[in-house]
Amino acid sequence: MAGHSKWANIQHRKGRQDEKRGRIWTRLIKEIAVAARLGGGDVSTNPRLRLAIDKAKDQNMPADNIKRAVDRGSGNLDGVDYEEIRYEGYGINGAAVLVDCMTDNRTRTVADVRHAFAKFGGNLGTDGSVAYLFKHCGQFLFAPGTSEDKVMEAALEAGAEDVINDDEGGIEVICAVADFAAVKEYLGKAGLKPDVAEVVMKPSVEVLLTGDDGVRMQKLLDALENLDDVQEVYTSALIGE
Repeated sequence: MAGHSKWANIQHRKGRQDEKRGRIWTRLIKEIAVAARLGGGDVSTNPRLRLAIDKAKDQNMPADNIKRAVDRGSGNLDGVDYEEIRYEGYGINGAAVLVDCMTDNRTRTVADVRHAFAKFGGNLGTDGSVAYLFKHCGQFLFAPGTSEDKVMEAALEAGAEDVINDDEGGIEVICAVADFAAVKEYLGKAGLKPDVAEVVMKPSVEVLLTGDDGVRMQKLLDALENLDDVQEVYTSALIGE
């Protein structure tokens, strides 16, 4: 099935992330520690930890840093205990926004998130106000030019739920969270390397924002992503040219 053109949005987001590698490492260390605390330090029995470590390796994080984060989460090293919090809100023209945080100070975090929303034209909502508009799933994104037939065949054989074509030629593969690791491994064996492979909150409906609205929405998203306690930001906004 055809979908909105979103490749420029993806590339823009990746570019911003690449510029903030140090911050990415900090966020991944938090994720590894929390995953190890909640599910144990064995990647064979803790898929969340396995995913976090894979992402850390993709970002060229040294093995010693990864091990320390696992040990800290498992209780073998002293460290800060983080709690997970999700905030929900509205951006420009009512676009839905989810903000996933890890923090050791809930009061500080909610104040920072509320301030970012208010400063850049959004509103912090209540629990459940927009979360129902998103689906928790595995997502693989392939750049334009990738063989659609090859991706389609491998994805369906791997147990993926859907394959979506982007208007610019990009390909998106969606799977259940529980199947993420298996689908990723199968795609790799088929010689397919996605540009993005993540467990995400995917919007069920996207809101196209262009011109000044798109610029304002991007400023809001950037402000949220730049907060120290923020891990991920998801939105239903699709920012056009």
